Amino acid sequence: MTEQDRIILGIDPGTTIMGYSLIECQKDEIEILTLGVLRLSMIANQPLKLKRIFEGTLSLIDEYKPDELAIEAPFYGKNVQSMLKLGRAQGVAIAAALYRNIPIFEYSPKKIKQSVTGNGNASKQQVAAMLGRLLTIAETPESLDATDALAAAVCHYLQDNPYSEIKKYTGWKAFLHDNPDRREDGGM
Repeated sequence: MTEQDRIILGIDPGTTIMGYSLIECQKDEIEILTLGVLRLSMIANQPLKLKRIFEGTLSLIDEYKPDELAIEAPFYGKNVQSMLKLGRAQGVAIAAALYRNIPIFEYSPKKIKQSVTGNGNASKQQVAAMLGRLLTIAETPESLDATDALAAAVCHYLQDNPYSEIKKYTGWKAFLHDNPDRREDGGM
């Protein structure tokens, strides 16, 4: 691996489903190494869920040897308890990365969506669709949490990569202007 080559672990934390992805970046190319989710809904005990998140994150780190972790920051919605659980899940994933001396980069959901789609208020479906257009995704992921994790990793890649050939668009309209063949309606 050269100085510019790196593997980024992306995580979308959660206590019911945790999305993860690993990408290998070589100058201006991104290859998806793996993409999936860790399902935690069958575990009733909150501390045991956190243990599973720690173990799952460590397992991914040990298998793929990422250079960096990009993780989505918790956000406050309507329920304080949900935010606290999300924060704990994020903290445990970060602890696993710190345990293996991996640098952590945290991004707000709005920043991740803005980086990938050009719209900080994009839906999960819009983020997944844009990733499908920008990258070669072998199989449709089983959950949008997996593509959210991929979006976190791609966001991090785009933040500081001088070689990136992926153009940063200001929105869907700008993307379609430069890529008329990518319209869902066939360019009509």
